[in-house]
Amino acid sequence: MALSIELLNKTHIKSSFECGYPSLNNYIKTQASQDVKRNISVCYVLSDNPDKTVAGYYTLSSHAVSLEDLPEDLRKKLPTSYPVVPTALLGRLAVNKAYQGKRLGEMLLLDALNRCANLAESIGTMAVIVDPIDEKAMGFYKAYGFISLPKSIRLFMSVKTIKTLQGE
Repeated sequence: MALSIELLNKTHIKSSFECGYPSLNNYIKTQASQDVKRNISVCYVLSDNPDKTVAGYYTLSSHAVSLEDLPEDLRKKLPTSYPVVPTALLGRLAVNKAYQGKRLGEMLLLDALNRCANLAESIGTMAVIVDPIDEKAMGFYKAYGFISLPKSIRLFMSVKTIKTLQGE
């Protein structure tokens, strides 16, 4: 099985995507291309070559988080002149059932984190935010070092932490 991660395009076969979450299935089948065209998000797909079947995908978009929503220890280190801080939103991440159990979710997550860390060198981004779809997803993200934002189900990982994980 030869897999590659690339930007979503018209050659990718999305119609058979089934991950177990109807909202994530419908998104890749009907909405992702429109969001990309409108510059709302970018969608990276893990595809099975050469037939281009979508094995998994994730979306990224720019985002901002209120300074007040950050953990106190981090908030203390940031200037109060910024009421919101720039972040990247990992909006969706899903793996097709036919490909689950092969650590492809991990592959997609690490690719997304690496892209966000690289992006932070070009544009201000201090963290990656995720909104887990359920408790299982929350456990997945926490296993990779995401931490909870106070008063929210949102999780975040600082770019500084990502760079540490990369060995920088």
